[in-house]
Amino acid sequence: MTTIRREVLTLPAAPLGPDNPLPPLRPLDEAHRIDERDRAALPRDMARQVDYEPLRGLLPVRVRDGYDRTREAREIDALVIENDRLRATVLPGLGGRVASLHHKPTDRELLNVNPVLQPANFALNGAWFSGGIEWNIGATGHTTLSCSPLHAARVPAPDGGQMLRLWEWERLRDLPFQVDLWLPEGSDFLHVGVRIRNPHERPVPTYWWSNIAVPEERRVLAPADEAWHFGYERRLRRVSVPSYDGTDRTYPLNSTYPADYFYEVPDGRRRWIAALDEHGTGLVQTSTDVLRGRKLFVWGTGPGGRRWQEWLTEPGTGGYCEIQAGLARTQLEHVRLEAESEVSWLEAYGPLDAAPEGEWHTVLRGAEDRLETVLPRARVDAAYEAWRPHADAEPGESLATGSGWGALEVLRAGWKLPGTPFEESTLGDEQRPWLHLLRAGSLPGPERHRPPGDTLVARPWRDMLETTAATPVAEYHLGIAQWHGGDRAQAVRSWERGLKTATAGWPLLRCLAVADQEDGHHERAADRYTEAFDDLCERLEEAREERDDRGGDEEWAAVAAALGREAIEALLAVGRTVDARAVWERLRPATRALGRFRLTEAELLAAEGRREEARAVFDEGFEVADLREGAESIDRLWARLGDQPLPVRHDFRMRPGGR
Repeated sequence: MTTIRREVLTLPAAPLGPDNPLPPLRPLDEAHRIDERDRAALPRDMARQVDYEPLRGLLPVRVRDGYDRTREAREIDALVIENDRLRATVLPGLGGRVASLHHKPTDRELLNVNPVLQPANFALNGAWFSGGIEWNIGATGHTTLSCSPLHAARVPAPDGGQMLRLWEWERLRDLPFQVDLWLPEGSDFLHVGVRIRNPHERPVPTYWWSNIAVPEERRVLAPADEAWHFGYERRLRRVSVPSYDGTDRTYPLNSTYPADYFYEVPDGRRRWIAALDEHGTGLVQTSTDVLRGRKLFVWGTGPGGRRWQEWLTEPGTGGYCEIQAGLARTQLEHVRLEAESEVSWLEAYGPLDAAPEGEWHTVLRGAEDRLETVLPRARVDAAYEAWRPHADAEPGESLATGSGWGALEVLRAGWKLPGTPFEESTLGDEQRPWLHLLRAGSLPGPERHRPPGDTLVARPWRDMLETTAATPVAEYHLGIAQWHGGDRAQAVRSWERGLKTATAGWPLLRCLAVADQEDGHHERAADRYTEAFDDLCERLEEAREERDDRGGDEEWAAVAAALGREAIEALLAVGRTVDARAVWERLRPATRALGRFRLTEAELLAAEGRREEARAVFDEGFEVADLREGAESIDRLWARLGDQPLPVRHDFRMRPGGR
């Protein structure tokens, strides 16, 4: 029978650091956008789902950009699920990632296992790391829960053994979800039951992709003759499988640039995808038919893709690709989940031995026949039906604790969610002001010398904010909720009202500065950023004089860094280099030494006409820990400083002609 035990992994890991304290008001910077020229060629159902409520912003989630690239040995809590055939290692504190899937009879690791934990800016909200199997819910991209804790507990499995349940409240779409993992006795396949519930009285857009990292020296098989190719030039086009442009793209190392291949699996065909090495051994993922999509992601052999691979791990680690499975045919789509309904399916992960070389259809038939032998399609369907009654089973022993946001929503709405309890005991400091608003009708402000906390933006919370006392902190949060709801003019009025009586004006001034930028008033935005940073510096000085460090030095360092960085960018955008330099000089030396601020320093020097000094920053070397996937800021600045080739260490270009 399956056993579940706790374990502690010791890995070289970079700390996550504090979240960005400034609310993410700007539109989402997400690479997966379709060029308008390609929309007309899309199938009707695909076009409809591409246009169905794509995510516009990150609220109420905060950006996670406080990490660096200094790795030290750190202990990471893990949960190990094991039978006599497989051993799965799960990281409940890091999005429930399956970090390893080891096949015991052959002593083979089926996944790409990252030997380090290095956050990088790939998740919707920033911090993400590579390797293993990740569960992506919310919206197009890597989930905001990539580096967040999930609730975990033991639950009875369908075969009478033990099952590991992971669950959380996904905040972008306000949906609870669960992932149940178990290993039937004697099975070579990890079974995973997934359920997403919509408790609301309205439809909600839903998104899910299971991403599996495997070594890239593989051939990837999926039952399709066509795929939708999407690259970082943002063009979506239908291509043939396995080859197009004269090259077999089912071998990840045959591509030059990073790219997605979304396979067109015909209706009625079994849903599966596999990655096999030259000897015909590897991993296969299959599922019930609800999980319709299958995808291959490749980094390619170009310098940018290779640099990213190095960036995400340590020297000497082999490269990887991703095979994936999702609710829609591509990751650019969202699926409608009707009011007070749910969607669920079963996945299975395990070893597969089949011939990888040869004519495409012959290879597919051989692999599919082998899969049917070791795990018949009917058995997967039966396992799903056996699991469904257990999805509501109440968890037993708690193994890990997630956030308190689900508990707050359950208290507000009185929802009953069998199988995924969000206990009031999980409420913490982040939820406490909102619990007070819910129960007492007023929103308490932060403690003296503390920045404002998290904001809730869903309509019910906005309604409560509109009826509570109009204090500066309430106007601040109300304005953010209004901004999220598309009522920008009213948001500005709320922030302006709050500013009239606010002791600390910088949070409201920063919101108004962002509003000015979005409306094209860049000079006024620069003025407000300057005023906001001046005000913040005054508050920090007051805190130092009063020796009040209850907010924590790390927290205030994050505030000053985030606001200072935005202020410098706003001032440089309108050519006010003297004012930008003044902000730079007031940043802490430790902040200015960070890689992301060394890049800012080079940009400031270039704007001041000091090109040689800007080049010297490059020569001294820096690493922008939170460099965004697909970002081209480094190479664009380099091009302004001369005509020499971009140094390899700074080459993160992910598309042809990238600059």
